[in-house]
Amino acid sequence: MPDRTAVLIGAPTDGEQDELDDLVDRARDAAADVPAALDLARVVGTQLPTPGSGRTAHLWSALASAAAVDLTVARTLEPHLDALAILEQAGRPPQDGTWGVYAAEGPGEPLRATPDGDAHRLDGRKHWCSLGGVLDRALVSAWVGEERQLFAVDLRQPGATAVPGTWVARGLTDVDSGPVDFAGATAYAVGEPGWYLERPGFAWGGMGVAAVWFGGAVGVARRMLRAAGSRMPDQVALVHLGAVDAALHAAACVLERAARDVDAGRLSGADGWRAALRVREVVALAAEDVLARAAHALGPGPLASDEEHARRVADLGLYLRQWHAERDQAALGQELLHHGARGW
Repeated sequence: MPDRTAVLIGAPTDGEQDELDDLVDRARDAAADVPAALDLARVVGTQLPTPGSGRTAHLWSALASAAAVDLTVARTLEPHLDALAILEQAGRPPQDGTWGVYAAEGPGEPLRATPDGDAHRLDGRKHWCSLGGVLDRALVSAWVGEERQLFAVDLRQPGATAVPGTWVARGLTDVDSGPVDFAGATAYAVGEPGWYLERPGFAWGGMGVAAVWFGGAVGVARRMLRAAGSRMPDQVALVHLGAVDAALHAAACVLERAARDVDAGRLSGADGWRAALRVREVVALAAEDVLARAAHALGPGPLASDEEHARRVADLGLYLRQWHAERDQAALGQELLHHGARGW
């Protein structure tokens, strides 16, 4: 069946294809089940490569394949894998358990870190902490004076408390991303101040998120294809299918090229940041186009009666808001002014 097929970014080896097929089956078993998705994260975290290690396309194919099945699963896997990659870049062996990455800034007073012997103490509220109430550990950014620094923190300690009742989203409903309050929580520095944002892997992780968006859009497109195959499609249905195919092809090509460039060491510094903005733009616009065309082609029926499709549409719509749309476009324009256009 189409929804049990791996989503490929580049050409996998036979062994990689087997791994992706197995991941698709496991993702199907864990669909819409956060505890099962966390169990899967523990497993694939020991199996999948990190970006820049020579097999970035395989990593992104795995993320896309999981997302095409279920975005709750992918939303659980992606930050866990990103955390493992960050720890590897920092030269720190990861501790056991499931991980998140909480580096977004929210309203109000930011999270503060105070030196405390060989550790730091975290105090304040951190916003946008996905699964903060069920994960074991997280990499959390906090302010040390006037600089931001990354810290590893055990979320199970008494000084870390997920705030209930704030997550009212209709998409990714089971991936509670409300705030976590820290009160004297012990944390350990990962890298020097500023390192988290300056390292090449920051851009690579952003492109990995785009691979998840791509996979989610593939899942929506597959629903369109099944509907067209169940009855004779009219001209309008064929127009939407053709446009969706072209959009997804463009997104896949951009991701594949970026994966090759990451592995070749070409995407560090300004080049990496510009590539991330480009990749996320192309993939996000493709995904938004798929959502719009699926709505036009399928009508209200699947949104009202197909639980899996309705959930996927809502999940993807919210997930795409990690792309900052016109603000990211402006940032890309600023990059071109500062560093010049390359390739055109």
